[in-house]
Amino acid sequence: MKIILIILVLYAIALTIALARKAPHRPPQKPISRGWGNRMRVLVIGATGGTGRELVRQALDLGHEVTAFVRKPTKLKIAHPHLRVAQGNVRDYASVEAAMRGQNAVLCALGHKRFFWPTRILSEGTRNILRAMKACNVPRFICESSLGVGNAAGRLGLPATLFFVPLVLPFYFWDRVRQEKLVEESDVDWVIVRPTTLNNQPARGNYRHAPNLGSFILPTRIARADVADFMLKQLTDDDYVGSAVGVAW
Repeated sequence: MKIILIILVLYAIALTIALARKAPHRPPQKPISRGWGNRMRVLVIGATGGTGRELVRQALDLGHEVTAFVRKPTKLKIAHPHLRVAQGNVRDYASVEAAMRGQNAVLCALGHKRFFWPTRILSEGTRNILRAMKACNVPRFICESSLGVGNAAGRLGLPATLFFVPLVLPFYFWDRVRQEKLVEESDVDWVIVRPTTLNNQPARGNYRHAPNLGSFILPTRIARADVADFMLKQLTDDDYVGSAVGVAW
């Protein structure tokens, strides 16, 4: 048992090192703010996920015109005069491009539950999103990722670093690394948002955000509703454009 524990710890340390990358940063190209005002046309990718639904609801409450990109429209269960549902798959470029036309910005909350085998859903989907953004001249991309990736490797707290990430999420997080790299190398005005451990509690409206957020020891949390609130603010806030930022309570 002791030997197994030692092997697990060494494996967790090695994985954390492998997931670590230099902090992404691209010097801003002035001017970034596009003068859209408070009403925009936004495409939400992953709209039936926990964060995605919050993005759709809150964006509609703010008065935006929202296109929800989903594989199964019946799972969304949101109706609104300013909501358009576009059925498609992020791995199908044609459907992504069709949904992209006429948008001002993209909010990506792409995720999946295929944790236990190698996958490229996140990176391949993001490649299609960025390609469609270029083709349709959509300038701003707000992408949800996670603490524990890149220069935030290990910042989900010790229990997650030693057990949950290496045992449940190694393939998922490795694809997050590929996804972030694609975003960093793109020509769009991008912000990578890295939340800590997510839950479905009501929004507090009071949370922390910073490039070096997170703890190597203690676990932290945040509600998906608060993550959505922060992501929506990045549509018109230029402070974090070209960088990755952590969010937590």
